[in-house]
Amino acid sequence: MRISGGKARGIALAVPKGDKVRPATDGMRQAVFSSLGSVVSGARFLDLFAGSGAYGLEALSRGAVGGIFVEQNPKAVACVRQNIGSVCKSLGWGAAGAGELLVVQADARNVPLGGSAEVPDLVFVDPPYDIIAEIAPALLARLAVVLSPKPGAIVVFELPGELDLVADGWVMLKRLGKGARQPTVAFFRHGP
Repeated sequence: MRISGGKARGIALAVPKGDKVRPATDGMRQAVFSSLGSVVSGARFLDLFAGSGAYGLEALSRGAVGGIFVEQNPKAVACVRQNIGSVCKSLGWGAAGAGELLVVQADARNVPLGGSAEVPDLVFVDPPYDIIAEIAPALLARLAVVLSPKPGAIVVFELPGELDLVADGWVMLKRLGKGARQPTVAFFRHGP
């Protein structure tokens, strides 16, 4: 698995062994970031259920200025940290640039969102597929509050093709991918 575009294109990403993490494919990330286009440049992100950190790191490679990775699995957290080092080195950021990035080892369903952290422009959500139906309503309700200072913020939510997410106050802008049991990505914005 590699960064698919931007300044760190081609940098290999470490992925924890086992089946606890299902990384977003290179092709899916390429499609997501092609759809986001110039929105990524200068953006801050929140990468929930980060896994290897692929979505957030792809955003960095394409011009994002920083963000927060939230992942519960200790092996995945170690991979995120390793991947941050590789991508930051490729970007020429060094240790100082990594200060714009934070890795939080916690369950993304329970981590306190908001507070003193800057409101993100982009939120990547890539949870285990088997818990999406259960967690999505409460998670999107929390994100609506957190993102309220930035009405243009976009939530990029990876989910299986057979699942439709409908949440009060959220508008689906676009959906990439198709087919049951295939990964798809829905782009949401809160508001009218």
